[in-house]
Amino acid sequence: MEWKIIHIDETDSTNRWLRAYLQTADDDCQRVAVWTDYQTAGRGCGTNTWESERGQNLLFSLLIHPQSLPANKQFHISMAISLAICEVLDQQIGDVSIKWPNDIYWRNGKLAGILIENQLQGTTIRDSIIGVGINVNQQRFLSNAPNPVSLFQIHGLETSRERLLEDILQAFDRLSDQDLKAAYCARLYRRKGFHPYADANGPFMAEIIDVEADGHLCLCDDSGQTRRYAFKEVNFII
Repeated sequence: MEWKIIHIDETDSTNRWLRAYLQTADDDCQRVAVWTDYQTAGRGCGTNTWESERGQNLLFSLLIHPQSLPANKQFHISMAISLAICEVLDQQIGDVSIKWPNDIYWRNGKLAGILIENQLQGTTIRDSIIGVGINVNQQRFLSNAPNPVSLFQIHGLETSRERLLEDILQAFDRLSDQDLKAAYCARLYRRKGFHPYADANGPFMAEIIDVEADGHLCLCDDSGQTRRYAFKEVNFII
């Protein structure tokens, strides 16, 4: 099925725009991608905001209805979009990784963030809205975000945001029906060796040993203890 691609000049949030579109659309509304030049209230997870100059970055959301995907396997959506973005960006810069669960990194800099909002119906996923912000052509970042980086800062070239979106959609379509766990784990930021983390009990050193099908991160600390975390329960110290 083809994507319905919509471009808008400005919105508060492409995720919220799609949520409203879903409520009012009179077509089948099966697979919609909306992208914008500027978000007035772009956000990440929780209270995080997303800094983006007007017309410089790729800000988009996807609406899908993965009703054949069980609700307890919804992390598959996160793996698919993360890997799709990595594959496409790798063609330009290489050295792209996924910081669990779904931030996209180039070395130690954050290239992209993803916010997924799933609506469940019983044991299935009625609809999923996947919000993505990718730093593309922005040359300077002025907020207090700790480590943003853009494609332009890496290779010094302007990138077509529309073409980038089209390439990501193609990769996402190809990956969505595949078993992705091995590819996802192979792409993980800090996938080898011991690195610093922190949880509610303080900092510690650990190595990644697994990401479970439901998205839990499993670490082994330097005393040999296995630690299992849901999203937001552990921080990477960078």
